Amino acid sequence: MFRRSPYDREILKLALPALGALAAEPLYILVDTAIVGHLGTPQLAALALAGTLLTGTFTMFNFLTYGTTAQVARYHGAEREDVAGAMAAQALWLAIAIGAVLLVLGVALAVPAVHALGGSHHTGSLAVLYLRIGTLGLPFALIALAGQGYLRGVSDLRTPLVIVVVANLVNLVLEVIFVYVFGWGLAGSAWGTVIAQAGMGAAFAIELLRAPATTRRPHPELMRPLARVGGDIFVRTGSLYASFLVASAVLARVGAASLGAHQVAFQLWTFLALILDAVAIAGQVMVGRALGADRADDAWDASVRMLGWSFAVGALFALIMLGLVNVLPHAFTNDARVIDRLHAIWPIFALMQPINGLVFALDGILIGASDTRFLKWSMVFSALCVFAPVALLSLELDWGIVGVWCGLLGLIVARLITCGARFAGRRWAVVGVPG
Repeated sequence: MFRRSPYDREILKLALPALGALAAEPLYILVDTAIVGHLGTPQLAALALAGTLLTGTFTMFNFLTYGTTAQVARYHGAEREDVAGAMAAQALWLAIAIGAVLLVLGVALAVPAVHALGGSHHTGSLAVLYLRIGTLGLPFALIALAGQGYLRGVSDLRTPLVIVVVANLVNLVLEVIFVYVFGWGLAGSAWGTVIAQAGMGAAFAIELLRAPATTRRPHPELMRPLARVGGDIFVRTGSLYASFLVASAVLARVGAASLGAHQVAFQLWTFLALILDAVAIAGQVMVGRALGADRADDAWDASVRMLGWSFAVGALFALIMLGLVNVLPHAFTNDARVIDRLHAIWPIFALMQPINGLVFALDGILIGASDTRFLKWSMVFSALCVFAPVALLSLELDWGIVGVWCGLLGLIVARLITCGARFAGRRWAVVGVPG
């Protein structure tokens, strides 16, 4: 692992800008939170409700990035740039279609969606206002996802980083002007984000349309593999998030201290996953490109190296988290009961990180190989047959938060075993491009 490899430079070249873009995306909500937090508690609570719905929707449709990357990288590796550009156009059409549907649904269902999350009275009205305005930005955000997928597929990770960073800066400036100068309040924060997303979407649309292409019209034959891969990744992502929702629902019945501790651990888990996912993105690009160029051995060798990198980074995270067990929880809460529950699950949370590193890298490798159907069923099996029974038994047998997080650990281990076996069997390493 510690010997130099010819793949190290390229892994870093792809992973570092990917990490920058990944880290920049959550800044939209962070900027909104910082600015809206000074308007008052009802506004901040409304943002929490609307932001949960918008962020969840955005995350569920990230297959527009991953699926596009896998398909484009394969054609790029085969030096079929015209077909790769045609796939870019199909991704754009798909993003526009999905975005239009989400826009209509978001505006029409804003009230029941907010009420389902417990929003009511003044806070609920503000959340509906923010959600309806914020929904206008979803089509542009989905176009940005498709644009990032295409550019990653052709190994251009610098352009997405620049566009996303500029969009975040524009968002910050607009929100300050709209909220504090124009006095538009919560609506000003929402409009600032929508305008920034519109600019970002336009920039990525230009990149999608400037690619050399055999056709830029909607083409069912070209769109079908994107839709298939997208559906698989949608189910896989949905199953993971459903597992965390079940964990929250179980712990809400255990007690507020356990639920609070779970929220802190989940946010830290998500943040660390963001970093580990950068190597997985390198895996999508390198594996797809190598298989498209009929270099299965290169795809295997690069994948083994990426697994080593991900495990090493995850192990480093584990050591850091274990060393901060008596420090980091206090940065999130002063409640002794919550800190006690955090201490109870901290070793599980910390020791999950090396396993997470391997699993996320395997995800990237198999997505790059377009082996997403296996990924889908692996996640569904792990969630339904491993996590769910342990989580429900934790409530029934009073295992509490420790039982729930053991269930989450079991989910990750099950995915490591299933995806690891798939990787070792090399059935994913199918070379060439369709047609």
